Amino acid sequence: MALIVQKYGGTSVGSVERIKNVAKRVAKWRAAGHDVVVVVSAMSGETNRLMGLAKEIQPIPDPRELDQVASTGEQVTIGLAAMALQAIGQKAKSYTGAQVRILTDNAYGKARIISIDEERIRRDLKDGNVVIVAGFQGVDETGATTTLGRGGSDTTGVALAAALKADECQIYTDVDGVYTTDPRIVPEARRLHTVTFEEMLEMASLGSKVLQIRSVEFAGKYKVRLRVLSSLTDPMIPVEEEFASGTLITFEEDPTMAMEKAVISGVAFARDEAKITVHDVPDRPGIAYAILGPIADAKIDVDVIVQNVGHDGMTDLSFTVGRADYAKAMKILKDRVQPHIKCRDVTGDDKIAKVSLVGLGMRSHVGIASQMFRTLAEEGINIQMITTSEIKISVVLDEKYMELAVRVLHKAFELDQA
Repeated sequence: MALIVQKYGGTSVGSVERIKNVAKRVAKWRAAGHDVVVVVSAMSGETNRLMGLAKEIQPIPDPRELDQVASTGEQVTIGLAAMALQAIGQKAKSYTGAQVRILTDNAYGKARIISIDEERIRRDLKDGNVVIVAGFQGVDETGATTTLGRGGSDTTGVALAAALKADECQIYTDVDGVYTTDPRIVPEARRLHTVTFEEMLEMASLGSKVLQIRSVEFAGKYKVRLRVLSSLTDPMIPVEEEFASGTLITFEEDPTMAMEKAVISGVAFARDEAKITVHDVPDRPGIAYAILGPIADAKIDVDVIVQNVGHDGMTDLSFTVGRADYAKAMKILKDRVQPHIKCRDVTGDDKIAKVSLVGLGMRSHVGIASQMFRTLAEEGINIQMITTSEIKISVVLDEKYMELAVRVLHKAFELDQA
């Protein structure tokens, strides 16, 4: 008998019929002898609806009160899921984050988990219950409800799996695993049977939407075994068959795989990027901090950074930010930084994209970068910026070429080959 934590996202519980299918799937695992803890999101679109209501009353909602409102979507889902299980004869109990006592800090809207009291869950499991926990939420030391921010339900699932020392955390979503790239762009994309945490972490950070980076980081830190599965398949598929499906995220390369792992595991991409260049700044120590310090103080994440070779005591500094932060970053640079450092100009482009190759095989193979650059050059795609790590190469390019770049790189590195 294993202890399984299953997380179902908003699409998976998006209607009463889908909640009933979740109940059938969960009851199947319970009937096979496994203890099951279920983490659910709000029904698809519900959190956005609730936040919209809040903003109709208060254009910039009070963060504490906004969390009170936003957290109610999951409370509806846990109750419905518990009732759906009870209706088919399976004992079930539902809990909010506060009732479990998922203790967080008080950073409303983006709270961090401090600890989890799992004793109540263990008692209920021992009594034969399926335990259903609201994702995305917790409670701070004052008793106020908090939410965990984007990807919060995934984080709740992984955190509970870590606290309970579960055998596996299964993330059910509307896709059946992690693919070599987005099948909507490359129909020949393949589902990966396994992918390492290092690769998944890079893919999540580079734009893959299957798992949120925060939950992958949490799983890696606490050595939680993760599997991505589809909730849209037949809920009564045999447990053994379902257990072997999806994509398993491993800590080590799967020893059953070929001795030489594929060089590249996937092509990731991000559309919501913007590039900013600060022209003709003094080429002296501290200038990068003078430019990027105010950006960091504004809680704007900077990704790719390139500083040109200095000439005549001057240099250019380019970097990328999320497109949603582009206008804010430009205003900070023009209003505060440019007058201070006396640069010639600040220019930007919010129509760029980032395309990345990811794979552990890069550690032992040479020529990956040159093959990538040649492939793009043959299609007339200009590379604006480049950044690398041990297992990834990312390029920044004009957004209009993004899909073409993904397709040609996927083919060039034979990711369509089994």
